[in-house]
Amino acid sequence: MIKVILSFNNYGKQWLTKFYRPYGEDTQEQIIRDTFHLVSKSNENVCNFLERELLIGGSDNKLIYSYYATLYVVFCVDFSEGELVILDLIQLFMETLDKCFENFCELDLKSQCCALPLGPPYPKVS
Repeated sequence: MIKVILSFNNYGKQWLTKFYRPYGEDTQEQIIRDTFHLVSKSNENVCNFLERELLIGGSDNKLIYSYYATLYVVFCVDFSEGELVILDLIQLFMETLDKCFENFCELDLKSQCCALPLGPPYPKVS
């Protein structure tokens, strides 16, 4: 099960964040900060999976991440999820952003965040 999806740049500035578990605002900020430190400190020559007791919610979770230019995309999942499946999902997500924005870059998230098709495909009922 996917628990958290995070996206941040080299400096820890968050761009896209989705929590699928209820956490307080302070806890969410701490999770983002801790995840950034874990992922950004990892060596480029190691795999894109982190499994430690320091992760969100304890030792039954793992971080799966990928790094594109200046953007980290991180999924926190439980052990029932396959690492390669989540890496494929991250790749598909980045390819979709690239198609939406034509040569996607981090600034597209800042300037055109509202253009992302993340909401429901039907109009809001007022």
